[in-house]
Amino acid sequence: MLDLVENHSLPRTAAFFDLDKTVIAKSSTLTFSKSFYQGGLINRRAVLRTAYAQFVFLAGGADHDQMERMRAYLSSLCRGWNVQQVREIVAETLHDLIDPIIYDEAASLIEEHHTAGRDVVIVSTSGAEVVEPIGELLGADRVVATRMVVGDDGCFTGEVEYYAYGPTKAEAVRELAESEGYDLERCFAYSDSATDIPMLESVGHPHAVNPDRALRREALAREWPILDFHRPVRLKQRLPAPRRPALVAAAAVGAAAATAGIVWFASRRRAAAG
Repeated sequence: MLDLVENHSLPRTAAFFDLDKTVIAKSSTLTFSKSFYQGGLINRRAVLRTAYAQFVFLAGGADHDQMERMRAYLSSLCRGWNVQQVREIVAETLHDLIDPIIYDEAASLIEEHHTAGRDVVIVSTSGAEVVEPIGELLGADRVVATRMVVGDDGCFTGEVEYYAYGPTKAEAVRELAESEGYDLERCFAYSDSATDIPMLESVGHPHAVNPDRALRREALAREWPILDFHRPVRLKQRLPAPRRPALVAAAAVGAAAATAGIVWFASRRRAAAG
């Protein structure tokens, strides 16, 4: 049970949440694949492959090497894509696609942390075109996400400026702690993936949520709490209180490009298995 109220004579605290399979039941990027297709950002073949990619993600996701290859691929693929177009597609379909897949348990935790006076920070490898609107919907105070260079023409240049993955997430948490005055020993963190162990071990209260095999082993060895989230709920029903606007700590890789990158990874994996 969380402390009901923070002691405001002490330094501030925060709760850091991974997004995919921690707060929502699917990949935030893959969830928008059909919308990206309808908007002309990806082709029909890519849409068909996302079903397999979603299965791979839910079954255990990509390891470090696969994520690095995917990053290199998407950075070249998204060159020239219009950022505003991606944002508009996400805005138009956000409520229909994301509201139904929010974990009730995660929504409850967000409420409890806010009630206790803690900031809520979403820390995700996905891009801000997807993560920022979801963070605002959740009432998050800040969002940390992958950032890609955008040219003067409003399109991605193909260069990755900031990759919110693995140890980089932990660095972002420490930087926020310094700038916002968080006491990390009294902060909380939640993730499903072993790649987020650096972030989890940077706080005093780490939690494994629906953990993959590697994170489950680590959590058992370190006696970290293991949480099972399995009840999706619509945010409008679960979070009726006024939502707190998300403040961006780091932003944006092309969400459509990320989808194509994950599709590429899935097709490579399927080909290797064939």
